[in-house]
Amino acid sequence: DGYDRDAFRHWNAGANPTDGCNTRAEVLISEAVEAPAVGANCRLTGGSWWSYYDQVRVTSASGLDIDHMVPLAEAWDSGASAWTAQRREAYANDQGAATSLVAVTARSNRSKADQDPAQWLPPAAEAHCRYAAEWVAT
Repeated sequence: DGYDRDAFRHWNAGANPTDGCNTRAEVLISEAVEAPAVGANCRLTGGSWWSYYDQVRVTSASGLDIDHMVPLAEAWDSGASAWTAQRREAYANDQGAATSLVAVTARSNRSKADQDPAQWLPPAAEAHCRYAAEWVAT
């Protein structure tokens, strides 16, 4: 069967299931340059982030996507199609490596889509080497 994003359950309860924050929120908190306030139901307010793909400072969590450094479709094509649902969920929510999930502008993440480095590099030329190194490390 072909790739189906729903086969990778993502934004689960995160690395700390008792903090009320899902994986997305935990990555945003972790990568904030200026920490956001964390309210009820892990609602984030304030804070700022640096999207290194396009060298943009972002001041609203809603302006960010969490990029899977190696896209889910790429993982699927590289063998995740044979993984259990549990292993795919673990991959989609992996915070074990600092580079697995990256907070970047929605625009840059969506331009990347499911492409690998041979097909896409960050819009900011100064990010190319870092991106390639992190891709290989992931």
